[in-house]
Amino acid sequence: MSEKLERPNWIRVPASVSRGFTETLNVIKEAGVHTVCEEAMCPNIGECWRNKTATFLIMGNKCTRNCGFCNVKHGRPAPLDENEPMKVAQSVQKLGIKYAVITCVTRDDIKDGGAQHFADVIKAIRSINPETKVEILTSDLRGNVEAIQTIVDAQPDVFGHNLEVVRKFHKQVKRPPADYDVSLNFLKTVKKIEPKMITKTGIMVGVGETKEDVFELIDDVIDANIDILTIGQYLPPTSSHYPIARYVTPEEFAEYAEYGKSRGIEVISGALVRSSYKARETHALLGSSENT
Repeated sequence: MSEKLERPNWIRVPASVSRGFTETLNVIKEAGVHTVCEEAMCPNIGECWRNKTATFLIMGNKCTRNCGFCNVKHGRPAPLDENEPMKVAQSVQKLGIKYAVITCVTRDDIKDGGAQHFADVIKAIRSINPETKVEILTSDLRGNVEAIQTIVDAQPDVFGHNLEVVRKFHKQVKRPPADYDVSLNFLKTVKKIEPKMITKTGIMVGVGETKEDVFELIDDVIDANIDILTIGQYLPPTSSHYPIARYVTPEEFAEYAEYGKSRGIEVISGALVRSSYKARETHALLGSSENT
């Protein structure tokens, strides 16, 4: 079980309290918006909020799915807040954010999975923050092509959807109705609709997978023409969540990054890496590599 594993010294979470952290918290609370930083108990919340960056969680704070790794509440969501797009846009403006990351709870109760709401958020941010880049991290929208098209038409700078774990552990950890191939095809569809759209996915390791499982996933990601892959250590939010199997070493994270590089994909790999962690820097890195 996870509580029997001693946390290694290479996993050190920065302290949360700082002036920047408090200012970010105040803006978010005043606006009445949610962040995945809080809801998912992200280990990087101190560093990100200190630097006035946050990943906004839209469409409420209750998810219609109940993944074994996630700390976001599961239950019956409230109706969509039609004012939320502008609330998020105003928060981005107040915080001076130049690279906004927007994610969501899964809303299987809505026909389009919330795609139009996502598009409205992107448009609202750009309406008062024209220089801000927008990265999104969506649910699988049940593979709805029309819903994907709706979001692509809003032209996010990066379109992300996480595979979360390797194929072998997908059913145990992410749980149905989530499906590895549905998620992979989702990202393929984004590229088919708009080949120039930057796509991104992320996974956690340490749930019991082997190196070969991760290499296989990297190959799948490359075949799907995905531009960015993030790999980070799984850290269960509580003892009730899916148990951690092991702590992956820095050397192994480096091996994954090197394998991806050798295959021509940008792999950001490290213990505290998350899909939205240092998203602005990752996007800039990709842009630099494309311009060389």
